[in-house]
Amino acid sequence: MSLPQRIAIDGPAASGKSTLAERLAKALGYLYFDTGVMYRAVTWAALQRGYAVEDADKLTELAANLDIDVRPPSVDDGRKYDVLVNGQDVTWAIRTPEVDANVSMVAAHPGVRAALTDKQRAIGRRGKVVMVGRDIGTVVMPDAELKIYLDASPEERARRRYQERLARGEQADYEQILAAVRARDRLDKGREIAPLRAADDAVILNSDGLSIGEVFEEALRLVKARDC
Repeated sequence: MSLPQRIAIDGPAASGKSTLAERLAKALGYLYFDTGVMYRAVTWAALQRGYAVEDADKLTELAANLDIDVRPPSVDDGRKYDVLVNGQDVTWAIRTPEVDANVSMVAAHPGVRAALTDKQRAIGRRGKVVMVGRDIGTVVMPDAELKIYLDASPEERARRRYQERLARGEQADYEQILAAVRARDRLDKGREIAPLRAADDAVILNSDGLSIGEVFEEALRLVKARDC
């Protein structure tokens, strides 16, 4: 028996999919790949060049021509992976407030999404990867050996974010957070290009009432049970 070489994890916002993917990749010795970093890389490159993030044609061309790679971390500075753009390490450069403020606009361009999907698939073909996003099992890696759709109710996800903010000493309004979670769900599920949904052959894992450790143990059981 061999373990699945490509694991796709999808799910709605605040479902805990990134935390799960990171822990699973570490346990298996696989690459943890959050596909959102590629959209950040394109955003960073566009800002460096002075491009308007509303210019779909220019950003699509940029996304297609950039050499973007994600590799296991080469530096022990808290990073979870290396992000390279044309050979330059931009792992931390793509985490600035300026990138934060513009990445959603960049990611909304269909041409950018199509260009980056090709690059994400190339990384997936290397194997030994846990890839996380919102369209991994349906669009990016539909042939992944294991697909997990990590779900949780809007109320549970809002509660987690509420507790996280309180733990950081921030003010938080549960009802506002819940409204934002529901709005994000409508946006993701109603998107014309690659809407959020579980792949037909995905294992649905509902994390309502479960701890991070319990979700991880169940996911690890699924990995070990999958005979590839």
